[in-house]
Amino acid sequence: MAGAHESSGQTLSGINVTPLVDVMLVLLVIFMVTARLDDQHSLPLDLPTAASGSEVQMVLNVSLDAQGRRFVDGVPISDDAALRELATRMQRDNPELRTIIAASTRANHGDVIHLLDTLRLAGVDKVAFAVDPTP
Repeated sequence: MAGAHESSGQTLSGINVTPLVDVMLVLLVIFMVTARLDDQHSLPLDLPTAASGSEVQMVLNVSLDAQGRRFVDGVPISDDAALRELATRMQRDNPELRTIIAASTRANHGDVIHLLDTLRLAGVDKVAFAVDPTP
């Protein structure tokens, strides 16, 4: 059909979508490759099954208010030795222990770092910081 238009001297006025399709396929391949790279950070899916089983995850919640007071699961804890002993015991009992630090926005930066350092000295290596999502 294009040959008939060319032989009669008329210009070809259609849109060639081949480059668009090529670009879209390249983008699709890039997205597929990056999605597979992100999969390395996920949990393995080859878990055994059981009818009565449930997933149990141990979490240590540590809070720090604006005045520098520390709370572990809502209970006030004042000295570093008690916090370190509690975190060491929980880490020893559950090696997959996850710790969440919820610090007030008005908390002193030095207090937050000191709390993080105390937990790291206790052997806690899986630490996350709690945040409120931005609306």
